[in-house]
Amino acid sequence: MTVQPKITRGFSACPHDCPSTCALDVEVIDGRTIGRLHGAGDNSYTAGVICAKVARYAERVHSPGRVLHPLKRVGPKGAGEFERISWDEALDIVAERFLAAERDFGPESVWPYYYAGTMGLVMRDGINRLRHVKKYSRQYSTICTALSWAGYIAGTGRLAGTDPREMAKSDCIVLWGTNAVHTQVNVMTHALKARKERGARIVAVDVYMNATMKQADMALLLRPGTDAALACAVMHVLFRDGHADRDYLAQYTDCPDELEAHLKSRTPEWASAITGLPAAEIEAFAALLGERRAAYFRLGYGFARQRNGAVGMHAALSIPAVLGAWRHEGGGALHSNSGIFRWRKTMIEGLDALDASVRQLDQSQIGRVLTGDAEALRHGPPVKAMLIQNTNPVSVAPEQERVKQGFAREDLFVCVHEQFMTETAKMADVVLPATMFLEHDDLYQGGGHQHVLLGPKLVDPPGECCSNHEVICALARRLGAEHPGFSMSARELIDWTLRNTDRGTVEELQASRWLDVQPPFRQAHFLDGFGYEDGRFRFRPDWSRVPMTNAGPMGPWQAMPALPDHWPVIEEADAEHPFRLSTSPARNFLNSTFTETPTSQAKEGGRPEVFVHPDDAAALGIADGERVVLGNRRGEVRLHARVYDGVRRGVLIAESIWPNSAFEDGRGINTLTGADQPAPFGGAAFHDNKVWLSKA
Repeated sequence: MTVQPKITRGFSACPHDCPSTCALDVEVIDGRTIGRLHGAGDNSYTAGVICAKVARYAERVHSPGRVLHPLKRVGPKGAGEFERISWDEALDIVAERFLAAERDFGPESVWPYYYAGTMGLVMRDGINRLRHVKKYSRQYSTICTALSWAGYIAGTGRLAGTDPREMAKSDCIVLWGTNAVHTQVNVMTHALKARKERGARIVAVDVYMNATMKQADMALLLRPGTDAALACAVMHVLFRDGHADRDYLAQYTDCPDELEAHLKSRTPEWASAITGLPAAEIEAFAALLGERRAAYFRLGYGFARQRNGAVGMHAALSIPAVLGAWRHEGGGALHSNSGIFRWRKTMIEGLDALDASVRQLDQSQIGRVLTGDAEALRHGPPVKAMLIQNTNPVSVAPEQERVKQGFAREDLFVCVHEQFMTETAKMADVVLPATMFLEHDDLYQGGGHQHVLLGPKLVDPPGECCSNHEVICALARRLGAEHPGFSMSARELIDWTLRNTDRGTVEELQASRWLDVQPPFRQAHFLDGFGYEDGRFRFRPDWSRVPMTNAGPMGPWQAMPALPDHWPVIEEADAEHPFRLSTSPARNFLNSTFTETPTSQAKEGGRPEVFVHPDDAAALGIADGERVVLGNRRGEVRLHARVYDGVRRGVLIAESIWPNSAFEDGRGINTLTGADQPAPFGGAAFHDNKVWLSKA
């Protein structure tokens, strides 16, 4: 007689770097095996919908490729030759090398490095507790948010906006620079509901005809880095045709008359020459907004990953202010709700031990840091030892050739705590096996919505996998680092953080599964004033004083336009580099996560490709599927061409991030991306690259 497995249901939250942070229902088989994952139907934002790659998460959890035991390098760096060792030996080696670096070069020679492989507050951010207590070099986190957040906060003064569930009550949803079908599927849930129930129109603004553009009622196909020109022309038409809400502008904004005068010359014809959009399409977009004041602008990250990205974000955000859309239910804008949570993370991050005089190194400039660039090192000591959690810089960081050169240093000690043998792990001296989110307790917030969510441990980890928190605490004991947070469990840290942020207790969150902390309507719509002292939206921001937290080294902010405008500081195509390259996100990968699962690889076509317009391909004699080379002064990348008429001429799209090993010569797409610091506060301009293209 066949014994049927016992299937129970647990709950969790998706830990990955996605604004949706989906509430999950999880099938647990016989108390130890993960089955299918489902979106929580009773969560008002997730609404029962999750992306396909997370639904099949069992493929990751139970993958035969997981790292299961501590490993020590025995071969050349990068060769992937390791031997199994005990946890005690591994941690002793790490502590010994950290203490040696501290003794010989000072504590700033140790650089803990992390990012968004998990978005759990305990497991992601706990590394900072060790950093602050030991006075190791601080990290300026620029990979994702520095440009977009600066542009948004420049206008509103606060990182928050309209309740995303209000999209379902909108008359027009503008998805600007976000391929939501790929990167935040729940946005589409609420947008499509508005179209079905209210006849709302969906407008998508992007640089290629991706899955979101194909579902839109109006798809505006721009050249990369020209979003501000479109925004200015739209506002020109709104003022010209009497659609600007002058009462709203007078009450809530800083200089509407100055803006109107400035925009007189920013006509649709002017913007057409910059963006590649026909002037008639710009006119139609503006006319649609003039008819539908309850317009919701969902502003993504992608279009801000340009050297003028902060200016582009601010310009797009200015449209709903001119329109007065913030007055209306279903109107206004949202980029991220991260500013509403107001956590007290003293115990998680050791903020009571933070020393602001300790240097702050830019994570996007890791290649320059590790190759001894004095400016990147802030004229301090070299980095001699690293602990890396939750990120894969050998694949993800810009200027890949410099990154690889830095990791190849024999005098650099690297410990990587990871779930799979990533390309960064292969460059390590010690690799430690990490748990996945269903194997430990953690606390989450929704950047794209308003929920605090608990992710409790549902199954035991395989092999000898340990959580980030356990590793940090074990290292602290060996390094002589003292802080109350090192003696607390993950669950105790969650409880302390909830209590001290006035969010209840961990037991209460366990019972409710999530908390809805959305601010009330007037606050979310800034109807009691924007986040500046005078309560006014800034068309003319002081770019040097945007109220950013963790703002690090500044880019050339003095040259930024005073009012919304196209700022031509992008890597424009030239005779040597006639194409503009954007490295847009793939549907079945999430940065370099999920690239290890066979299903995701298969669904992405099994190999990296670059989209090329048919006329450009014909001019170069390139056939569909043919091997090609992309190059610029940073290096060359070999991949395959996909001839596609959903891009503008002169624009190339490489959906990423495939592992470097998937490319010929082992050079991944970020070989071509730069690590210079754009204004105002730095950031990675991943989608802003001039390149040449030829047959391989």
